[in-house]
Amino acid sequence: MSTRVLTGITTTGTPHLGNYAGAIRPAIQASTQAGIDAFYFMADYHALIKCDDPARVARSRLELAATWLAAGLDPERVTFYRQSDIPEIPELCWLLTCVTAKGLMNRAHAYKASVDQNNAKGVDPDDGVTMGLFSYPILMAADILMFNANKVPVGRDQVQHLEMARDIAQRFNNLYGRDYFVLPEVVIEEDVATLPGLDGRKMSKSYNNTIPLFEGGSAAMRTAVMRIVTDSRQPGEPKDAESSHLYTLYRAFATPAESAAFRAQLETGLGWGDAKQALLDRLERDLAPMRERYNELIARPDRIEDILQAGAQKARKLATPLMQELREAVGLRKLAGAPGTGKSTAKKAGKAARFVSFRDSDGAFRFRLLGADGRELLLSRGFDNPKEAGARMQRLQGAAQDCLQPEGLAYLAVLDGELLAQGPEAADAAQRDALLEQARQALASLAG
Repeated sequence: MSTRVLTGITTTGTPHLGNYAGAIRPAIQASTQAGIDAFYFMADYHALIKCDDPARVARSRLELAATWLAAGLDPERVTFYRQSDIPEIPELCWLLTCVTAKGLMNRAHAYKASVDQNNAKGVDPDDGVTMGLFSYPILMAADILMFNANKVPVGRDQVQHLEMARDIAQRFNNLYGRDYFVLPEVVIEEDVATLPGLDGRKMSKSYNNTIPLFEGGSAAMRTAVMRIVTDSRQPGEPKDAESSHLYTLYRAFATPAESAAFRAQLETGLGWGDAKQALLDRLERDLAPMRERYNELIARPDRIEDILQAGAQKARKLATPLMQELREAVGLRKLAGAPGTGKSTAKKAGKAARFVSFRDSDGAFRFRLLGADGRELLLSRGFDNPKEAGARMQRLQGAAQDCLQPEGLAYLAVLDGELLAQGPEAADAAQRDALLEQARQALASLAG
C-alpha cells in the first residue's frame, strides 16, 4: 500500500535556500522512494493573502515551477500542479469552513501574532487582518484533505496548521458519520526544517534575509553569503560552531564528515571570510548543475505550463469524485435523488442502515445509527473506552424496536433501564414520529 505525501510552497517571491533545504529537497527525495505517491503544488491562492502585487505572484509561479523541476522533481512520477488549477480546493475550503470553530482559528499563530503587534501599537486588535489571513489554516487543510495525504513535510512553524487540519478532518468525519478524510501526519527533518537567514532569524521573505537559490546566479549567492552576520572574533581565535549561522547552513548541505571537519576548522580559528568561502564552495557543488537546468526552463514557460496542466488533470481525477461524494454527504444533492422524489430515492435506499463508531473531540467514545439515506437517527452517549461503546452498540443492534421511546420532540434508546442513545430533535411531533419510525425500521433491518 502506498503512502501519499503532499507539500507545497506559497508563490510570493523568489525561491531561496531555506525553501529548498526545508521543503523542496526532502519532498523530492521522498518522491523517489518505493511506495510513495507524491503530490507537490504551488500554493498560489495562499499567495493572495500576503501579496497584492499581481506581477510578483505571476513571476513567482514561474520561478517556483522551474525550481522544483530543476531540483529534480519528475512530473511523470509525481502529481505536480498549481493550487489555482484545482477548483475543488476552494469548494472544499468552504465546506470545511462551515464545520470549523472560530475559536480554533483564534489560536492560529499567524493571527495571534498580528493581534499582538496591533495591541503593541495601540490600534484595533484586528487592524489589517483579512479573512484570508484569519482563515489561512482552513485553506491549508483543504489542500491536504482534498487528496487525503498521509504525510505532509513542513517547517516547524507549520506544525500547528497540520494539527488544525487533523482537528478539522476529525470534526467533519464525526459530523457526517464516515471517515471521508484520513488524518495527516506531519514530517519534519530536524536538522534543516528551519534555516537561519543573513541575520540569524529564520530565513524568510518576510524578513528580507534570504539567500537566493538560483536567481541572480552564483554572483547573487556570493553577495548574500558574504552578508551573513558573524561575531567579532578574528582569524586565529576559536569560534563557537554551535552558535554560528554559517555552521548551521553548511551542515544542512554537507555530509557528516564534511560538517565535522568544518566545525573543527572553526574551533581552531578559521577566519569568518574563509568560512564563508567554504560555505559558498559547498553550496555551488550541489546547486550549480541545478541552476543551469533552471535557466533553461525559465526560457521555456510554455513547456512548464504544459507540465502543470498535465499535473492538474491527474489531480482532478481524484478531486472531482471526492468532491461529489462530499457534496452528497452535506446534502448538496441533485433534486432527482432527494428523499421522496421517486426512482432515484429507491436506488439510494438500497444502501443498508448502519452503525458508525467514533471518538468525539472531548475524548469520549460514541456511535451513531445512520439510515439508508445517510441520515443520523441515533447518537449515543459518551463512553470511557471503545470496548464499552462497542458492547452497547451490539446490544442495541439486536434490540427490539420498542427500545425506542418518544421524549418531547426527540426520542430515546433505552435498554434495561439504561439510556444508550438519543434521536435528533424534530421541529414538531409529526416530524419526530416520522424519524422515530425510520429509526425503528433501521433497527429492524439490522436485527434481521
